[in-house]
This record gives sequence, structure tokens and C-alpha cells, in this order.
Amino acid sequence: MVTVTDAGHLARIHTTARLAQRATSADAVVEHVGELIELLALDGCRFEYGSLLGHPARLEQDGEVSTARGRWDVDRRGWPHEELELRAFGQGHYYGRYMLRPGPGEAVPQQARLVAAILAGQAGAALADAAAGAVPRGDEHS
Repeated sequence: MVTVTDAGHLARIHTTARLAQRATSADAVVEHVGELIELLALDGCRFEYGSLLGHPARLEQDGEVSTARGRWDVDRRGWPHEELELRAFGQGHYYGRYMLRPGPGEAVPQQARLVAAILAGQAGAALADAAAGAVPRGDEHS
């Protein structure tokens, strides 16, 4: 188990948690977690609601990356060369995923990857609250 001790990482978690508590829309939390670009040194990041399509590499909750062929040694090999997903779950339900486009260079340390997983979990929790009617999802068109 890795403990998050970096002050910047802790501040990100705290800021996102505070936003999730005060948000008037779950989408605001989802968009805020888009700061994964800076945290993970990505070229891009987008959120996809709903169903899973394809089988991209996945950033797991433990900060490791898995592919169709097994674990990817991020610390030794860097990011995979294609997009990877970071799933957002809330109250045991899947709500969507962040699609991460790695930047050039080495991957960030495991501690930053763990923080990313925590932030995605906070977005998932906000979406679960919205599904339960606690907060609106945002600009939904019926």
C-alpha cells in the first residue's frame, strides 16, 4: 500500500472532495477531475459516460496499468502508447470513464496515479449521488 503524503496531491483530493460536497451538478465534479491532464502529464483527457466500448489499457485503482496481455510495467516502460481508461464507479456502479491520452516521456510516479484513481472515484460518487437524486447531473436533455 502506498500512502499519499505529497502536499500537492493531498490538496487536489481535498479540493475535489469539497467541490463534490458543494456542487450543484455532478458534471461540475466530472469536469474538475479533468485536471488529470496536469496530474498525470497527459496530452489530453475526456470523460465518456455510460457503456464501455473497446478494450483499451486501464489505469487501475491501485495505480497500476493492465492491458489485454496482462500488467504493463509503467515504472519501467512508461505509459502505453495508446489511450487508456480510468473508470469512475460510485456506490458499486459504473458511470463512465476518463480516456487518458499519454504525453511524451516517462509516466508519473505511482503516488500520482493513485491520486488520479481517487479523483475518478470522487467523480463516480458525485454521479452516483446524481443518479440517486441528491444533485442534478447537469445539462441533460430529455
